Amino acid sequence: MDAIVTQMIILFILVIVGYYLSKKKMMDADFDRKLSRVVINVTCPSLILSSVMGDTLPDKELILPLLVVGFFTYVILIGAGFLLPRYLPVKPSERGIYSFMLAFGNVGFIGYPIVASIFGASAVFYASILNFPSTLLIFVFGTLFISGGEGKMRFDWSTLYCPPMIASYLSILIVVTGWVPPRVISTPFILLGNVTVPAALLIIGSSIAQVPIRRMFGNVAIYLMSALRLILIPLVILYLSRLCQVDEAIANINVVLAAMPVASYGTLFCIQYQRGEIIMAEGTFLTTLLSVLSIPLLTAFL
Repeated sequence: MDAIVTQMIILFILVIVGYYLSKKKMMDADFDRKLSRVVINVTCPSLILSSVMGDTLPDKELILPLLVVGFFTYVILIGAGFLLPRYLPVKPSERGIYSFMLAFGNVGFIGYPIVASIFGASAVFYASILNFPSTLLIFVFGTLFISGGEGKMRFDWSTLYCPPMIASYLSILIVVTGWVPPRVISTPFILLGNVTVPAALLIIGSSIAQVPIRRMFGNVAIYLMSALRLILIPLVILYLSRLCQVDEAIANINVVLAAMPVASYGTLFCIQYQRGEIIMAEGTFLTTLLSVLSIPLLTAFL
């Protein structure tokens, strides 16, 4: 538990640094918007590709079963994202923001280190495959949720061939073919990919700095969303996993991934589409703060 709480605090410190930089005028809305484009279009695709550019490739035999569990999980999460905001005390124009927060967790930035702390380093492979549907779907349904206006949502076909999606397709191809890229190719992607986590967390901190502290703790809908995101939905996924007799180790890892705070990409997308930045910052801040307690409690329950 100490390792889990320590990891959460480390990541939260980066958010605080972004907050400080914004207050000192070293970051602002225009800088955040430009940096978010770099993260989405350059460093994020590099992170996706670098995950399959190690010395050893994942076992191809395990990919399909893990993908089935992963897609099954995101059917539930995205279904909850479409359905539950209708019952929250929010405006129709804000439902898409809450849909995103319910559907997508911060697996890439927080989930992998937490899984390694709880289940051991070897479990990161399982986590990466289980999270693969998120890599595909967050740039389809995530942008669909956030780009919609007045309760309506529109699908942007360009998301199917945006840089992160192309990187996802290439990563599948690398695993299937068994190609191990030479170091001169893999190292630049690894270095660029390593920029993703600190850059995204700095942007979150900078966005939070634009919101009065009192408002961060005063939105009832955000608290309801947090309870659903961090506790109730993961418990439903755990129940269904046991009902379907999913392997216990895989089910437990999957539940922990489903209990992550709101995905950092939400803030990046909101900045990109210039919609719901304050609400997303509130949800990201509060769920990240509460997850310091909720993740250890859920792990103890497992």
